[in-house]
Amino acid sequence: MCSSDLTLSPDSKLMALAERDSGDLWTFVDLRDPMTGKQLQCLKGHKSHITATAFSPDGKLLASASEDRTVRLWDPAAGEHVQQPEEHSLPVSSFTFSPDGKLLASTSWDGGARLWIPSTGEQV
Repeated sequence: MCSSDLTLSPDSKLMALAERDSGDLWTFVDLRDPMTGKQLQCLKGHKSHITATAFSPDGKLLASASEDRTVRLWDPAAGEHVQQPEEHSLPVSSFTFSPDGKLLASTSWDGGARLWIPSTGEQV
């Protein structure tokens, strides 16, 4: 396996690794204990290479962006997919949470940017 992105939760208790199993077409986010390296959750759902991951400022959400044109929001404690805003027209290149975690901005290879409300997936 190889990792394409790595991020730590705000409290440094979780590490999220964007992984791709070279033998499969799907990609996933591997949540691990950063001190021991022990796998805690495996978040599956993207259909293409994951380009970025980030925790919300409060650590209650984990976002992952992919070449499948989506940003997925996860509950890292439960290991569950909780939200998927509307797809971009081309792969997602980057995203960021606002400092208060109430907004999520994403950009795409088409040069466009979108602003989302993470709790609802609604585009602003």
